[in-house]
Amino acid sequence: MAGGIELDTVLRFVDIAVDALSKAREEIDALNVYPVPDGDTGTNMYLTIAAARDAIREVPGAPKRAALAAFSRGALLGARGNSGVILSEMLGAIARRIASATADGRNAEVMAEALRQATEASYAAVGEPVEGTMLTVSRAASDAAVEAVKDPAARSRDVLRAAAAAAREALARTPEQLEVLARAGVVDAGGRGICVILDAAETVLTGKRPVPVTQPLGQHAIPVPQLAPSGAGDLSSEGPSYEVMYLLDTQDGEIPPLRARLGELGDSVVVVGGDGLWNVHAHVDDVGAAIEAGLAIGRPHRIRVTHFAEQVAAAAGEASSGTRTPVRTGRTVIAVAAGPGLAALYADAGALVVVGGPGRRPSTGQLLDAIAGSGAQEIIILPNDHDSVRAARVAASTAESDGVGHSLRISVIPTEAQVQGLAAIAVHEPGRTFDQDVTEMTATARHVKHGAVTVAVKEAMTSAGPCRPGDVLGVIAGDFAIIGDDLGEVAVAVLDRLLAAGGELVTLVRGQDAGDIAERAAAWVEEQHPHVDTVVYDGGQERYPLLMSVE
Repeated sequence: MAGGIELDTVLRFVDIAVDALSKAREEIDALNVYPVPDGDTGTNMYLTIAAARDAIREVPGAPKRAALAAFSRGALLGARGNSGVILSEMLGAIARRIASATADGRNAEVMAEALRQATEASYAAVGEPVEGTMLTVSRAASDAAVEAVKDPAARSRDVLRAAAAAAREALARTPEQLEVLARAGVVDAGGRGICVILDAAETVLTGKRPVPVTQPLGQHAIPVPQLAPSGAGDLSSEGPSYEVMYLLDTQDGEIPPLRARLGELGDSVVVVGGDGLWNVHAHVDDVGAAIEAGLAIGRPHRIRVTHFAEQVAAAAGEASSGTRTPVRTGRTVIAVAAGPGLAALYADAGALVVVGGPGRRPSTGQLLDAIAGSGAQEIIILPNDHDSVRAARVAASTAESDGVGHSLRISVIPTEAQVQGLAAIAVHEPGRTFDQDVTEMTATARHVKHGAVTVAVKEAMTSAGPCRPGDVLGVIAGDFAIIGDDLGEVAVAVLDRLLAAGGELVTLVRGQDAGDIAERAAAWVEEQHPHVDTVVYDGGQERYPLLMSVE
């Protein structure tokens, strides 16, 4: 069969894989004893592939190459934890091979090569590969795929069938390769996740139902692992205490020495990515040194640090006691705030605040932490940033499907600007039904016309024309619309366009180092539109001296 693997096939696969990992997530979490028994491998793999799915779904109608590039980047940006970072590299390698296939290529060969390249990329990304893990399972699958495609009559479904079967066999053998697995009586959690994903791929092409997640695998059932009293895996008095993750903007040639430096600081080093953007993961004792290693060669961002002792204690305590999350009650709003003043405004309105904004947008994990810590049964999330909407939706989906949160109701209102969020929370009314409250807040946010002013930091081509460093840019509905050289003049020009169709209330949010721009804008509104009310807030946001909205 030739003609290239169709994008529709990829879309069906990712939907089935996300659904399968969602169902298997708790089982995989329970298997998680290596490299650290923190019970989150299934969650991390689910979040990673869900982010990839969301990314490719956000470019409907895009050419196959562009859609697969979005898929790969989504996996990289959404990767979480050791297993998620490795999985993102595998998914990226598969996407790149499918994208590079020619029309006269044999699909079975493309699929086999994609699996082989995924295995090679994952081994290369890990500082010190360990057998008996998801790497081993992936290699068994790709070796079987390469062997199957030697048959000239083999088709893609035959390749995937062979790969999935080999993965399951390799998974059953993982306790023979890692003592910690044998001692706990489990197979490798990451390897089980790989099997779930390969089963999903096989299902797409054959219709075969995946192996049920509760079915025993070899001689190893699916128990909650019984850890040795001294602790299993790498977590010990001598082992690293923290997991450090961050995205890193740097030249590709800087990565080998970074891997070496992180290896000196700790273990479980995984660095994946390319083309100037990398996802960095390591287990260390010296958090500062791990981050400084990235600072020395580029710009780390979306930094995430987890203290293993607390995470493992929580997982072990819940498993041994059988306790569940306390009963949730009430309703809360979670708002992402881009500055201290904005955070205070949201908090005063009763919201639970998550710090965010350009350059430090919250991860899905941070939003999950906010959901877990809220104690509310009904939750409304205001992302207040275009790129944070996807993370909020993944967090909401994850929390709602969590076995300990069956009664949760979560709605993400797709606010793409801070001022939209302010308008939405202004009409929040806990006394209404949940659906009524969400509907009213969503409608209000959608009717807000919003804009901003910022200063260009580099040469670029915008929808308003070319800009140079220092130019003042006027933003309307997230798009650059005006280029000027005076903050106040550009702010007035933005407001003039926002008020062209009328309005009753202008909201101005002053940012850092804004000078008198808010006062100049307010004075212009009073002079030109005397019947329009104006409110001014101190937002403290970076990069945008003034945020504006018209209602």
